Amino acid sequence: MTLKASDTAVIVVDMQNDFCHKNGRLFVPTAPPTIPAIKNLLNRARSAGALIVYTQDWHSRDDPEFAIWGEHAVAGSWGAEIVEELKPVEGDIVIKKLRYDGFYGTPLEHYLYLNNIKNVIVTGTVANICVLHTAGSAALRWINVYLPIDCTSALTEFDMKAALRQITFLYRGILTRSDMLEITR
Repeated sequence: MTLKASDTAVIVVDMQNDFCHKNGRLFVPTAPPTIPAIKNLLNRARSAGALIVYTQDWHSRDDPEFAIWGEHAVAGSWGAEIVEELKPVEGDIVIKKLRYDGFYGTPLEHYLYLNNIKNVIVTGTVANICVLHTAGSAALRWINVYLPIDCTSALTEFDMKAALRQITFLYRGILTRSDMLEITR
């Protein structure tokens, strides 16, 4: 599968310490194994000149979401930081989000529009929550969604399969593997 860097963005969803580190508050055990594949994809995408976007779960201490998930990704905390292995570099865009969807109340749509993005490669965690909602919002904006399954994690196998079903069936996203994606200049 070949995508042009000029109209493609890689979105790294919530690869933060609270989700990806064993000492994180909402640790997703399947997240750490996705880090090498995401890193490799990011290196290839950057080399080709594709846009790189990170979403970062970012909550105030009194966020109502904590009633559902407990306290996590508190603004400015260690848990809210993007994992060391995937730290953004100069030129990458970091979107601090307050809810599951990377588009909700953020400038993500604006950045994608300014960069003439037609394709997004969505990676990260958690598949049936933030990954699903971000991929769905992209699709609802008529942006093609590609989801490399080796770059995506979930709390359970059922959650992963449910997310993949929704992304393919409802949003017509394309499932792939990161090593099957070629990003060209």
